[in-house]
Order: sequence, then structure tokens, then C-alpha cells
Amino acid sequence: MDHTLDRRSFVCLTACAVLFSSLSRAGEAEEPPAAFGPVPASEITEADELFLRRPVIVFADSPNDPNFIRQMEILPTLYAQLALRDVVLITDTDPANPSEIRKKLRPRGFSLVMMDKDWRSPIRRPSPRAAREIINTIDKMPIARTEALEKNPAGR
Repeated sequence: MDHTLDRRSFVCLTACAVLFSSLSRAGEAEEPPAAFGPVPASEITEADELFLRRPVIVFADSPNDPNFIRQMEILPTLYAQLALRDVVLITDTDPANPSEIRKKLRPRGFSLVMMDKDWRSPIRRPSPRAAREIINTIDKMPIARTEALEKNPAGR
């Protein structure tokens, strides 16, 4: 009796094992994802987020700034995509009490600022941006590109 597996049998057994594994995990209670949303700049420090999350910061001189309102209406459609890209969405609308981030970046009026996980080379936009442009800008950042290649090596 020959105990060796031919290629088809091996592939079939592997596929069955993967299917069984995913079915058994489907019945388990999964931990719900953390709620994604804007965080005030006063609650964020660069040291805590450095190399963990990429900041997308929406600055304005007032929460009533029409550009700020328009940008904040666009962003909720991106929450799932931003969470997948390890983004922390930061808002700062109080120039009278400047946050650490406002002092570092010194925005004038409305500004959308996007940075990679190293918190360097800010990409600044003086007006609200569409969802597609925000995601494309994040995906072109050096660390984000490296992460994408690590997840999908065939994409080289």
C-alpha cells in the first residue's frame, strides 16, 4: 500500500483544512473593531502615535468654517478605508489655544494635512479634498507603499 499523496489529494486536503478552519472561526464571537472617528488635537501627541498611525489633520480657525464643515462631511464615507490604513483623524479648530500639533505645523486658516507614520513631510491642501484624492495620497506615501508590498509581494 502506497502512503504517498499525489498532488491533487494534497491540494484537496489543504483546501478542506482551510475551509474547516474558517468555518470553525465563523461561529466564534469576533471582537468588534474600535470606533473610528475624529479626535481633537489636544488629545493626541506625536510621541504616542509615531510609527503606529498616520495622521490626517483637519485644521480651521473655527468649527463653523465652511471648508471645515465640507471636509468633515466627506470624511465619514472614508472611515473604514482610513482605519484599514492605520490613520488617526485629527481635528483642530482652536487657534486661540494651540495644540502641540498646531504649533508644529503652523496652519493658516483651513488646511488638510496628511503625513506618513513617521510624521514627516506633511502634504498640505488649502481646500477640502474628495475622498478618492485623500485615499490616493495616503497610498502613495513611502511607508504605506512598503506596507502594501509586504502584504502583497506579487504587486512588485
